[in-house]
Amino acid sequence: MAGEDVIISVRGLRNQFGPQVVHDGLDLDVRRGEVIGIVGGSGTGKSVLLRSIVGLNRPVAGRIEVFGQDLMALDEPARRRQEQRWGVLFQDGALFSSLTVTENVQVPMREHLDLPPRLMDELAALKIGLVGLPAEAGGKLPGQLSGGMRKRAGLARALGLDPEIVFLDEPTAGLDPIGAAAFDDLIRRLQGSLGLTVFMVTHDLDSLYAICDRIAVLAEKRVIVSGTIDELIAFDHPWVRDYFQGPRGQAAAARRDRGRGGGS
Repeated sequence: MAGEDVIISVRGLRNQFGPQVVHDGLDLDVRRGEVIGIVGGSGTGKSVLLRSIVGLNRPVAGRIEVFGQDLMALDEPARRRQEQRWGVLFQDGALFSSLTVTENVQVPMREHLDLPPRLMDELAALKIGLVGLPAEAGGKLPGQLSGGMRKRAGLARALGLDPEIVFLDEPTAGLDPIGAAAFDDLIRRLQGSLGLTVFMVTHDLDSLYAICDRIAVLAEKRVIVSGTIDELIAFDHPWVRDYFQGPRGQAAAARRDRGRGGGS
């Protein structure tokens, strides 16, 4: 079935920086059309894993396949074609401070496509509206935006080339609870309407409960378990138990259950 179609396959991944081994023998599959959350304690290499998959970090060993192709074996032209099929939202949007929102959204278009300026303006306006920003935001610099608006602008840029996969690195970090919930809702709606696969590094338990189909837990230099929230709650491991069954985990579960009750 389509939901079982593996779109990202990581096998035997080893990341090491000097004497520090971050990952050793890490395996992970990501299925087409799912929202997968990547969690783990500080220093477990959540963002390093993301950066390895998108090619910003070269592992010491292992194999990473995206769309069935070994990324590390591709030549530069083939690699660039693959990169057009995903978008990345880094922490706080990572926008170019000297460019307007419209110009930021157009960066991947300028890098990968040969389009007339008017068409790029129209496409950028479409992406800006898609993420819930007002049209006038396009002419503003990142410094003129709130934190939540910067994240939405970064997401608009990540969607610039109509990607099949979107990588999100701590997308709700720094947002207040209302802003974080609104961003979660945006991600879920975009995933459904655009048919995206979403790879999300997060520590936000509310996001995990609200939008993730599966969660992968990094610990002991690898993925120790992946599954649904209920499967992880039942998994017997000290960190997993403390994370999902501790006070914050219980509060997030209660908020989810109240939300379900409110919608009935």
